[in-house]
Amino acid sequence: MTTLIDVSHTIHAGMITYYGLPGPKISDFLSREQSRSHYAAGTEFQIGYIEMVANTGTYIDSPFHRYPSGADLAELELSSLANIEGIVVRCVDDQLRNITGKKIELLSRSRSLKNMAVLFHTGWDRHWRSERYWEGDHPFVTADAAELLSRLEVRLVGIDSYNIDDIKDGGRPAHSILLERGIPIVEHLCGLAELPDLGFRFFAVPPKVKAFGSFPIRAFAIVS
Repeated sequence: MTTLIDVSHTIHAGMITYYGLPGPKISDFLSREQSRSHYAAGTEFQIGYIEMVANTGTYIDSPFHRYPSGADLAELELSSLANIEGIVVRCVDDQLRNITGKKIELLSRSRSLKNMAVLFHTGWDRHWRSERYWEGDHPFVTADAAELLSRLEVRLVGIDSYNIDDIKDGGRPAHSILLERGIPIVEHLCGLAELPDLGFRFFAVPPKVKAFGSFPIRAFAIVS
């Protein structure tokens, strides 16, 4: 028996994911009523239209998001996005909002993180779509933690917070380090409390879009 667990936010018209970026516009391109003239009696279809920035909902960042010569969405290997052995790192009860290399080092002593999807469960998703979610004291991954994760050859890194970096740091070290090493990043995850620490496979597959660095995903896990 296996269980599928969705860990992505629902996208709907007008929702704000990242403060300062516009929410998506969702409408009919061809309504059901309009379509009736094209088909036999009793047959109708809806063709939707959506306008949105790439960083909407739960999304993935490819290296191209940070580096012009980095792999874009179309160039990402499926092995870096799908059916990856996952591990959840619990940070909900931590006193400090910064996830440091010390936490990763302690974890790596007990097991190898090579080729794993490392998902940070901070609980910040409880503030989703509130002013609190966008505030600058959200949990984030420090530069030394990102450096250690890259040296440990993880496959993907995700977080249920507003940003994997401290938004007060314009250098964005976690993005810079991980994406430079070809490690995709998933931000704005949710529901990680429903996942076990281990024993699941993680999926975060975006459309195959050329010259695009980020895109919403339907992130989910298969728990056996």
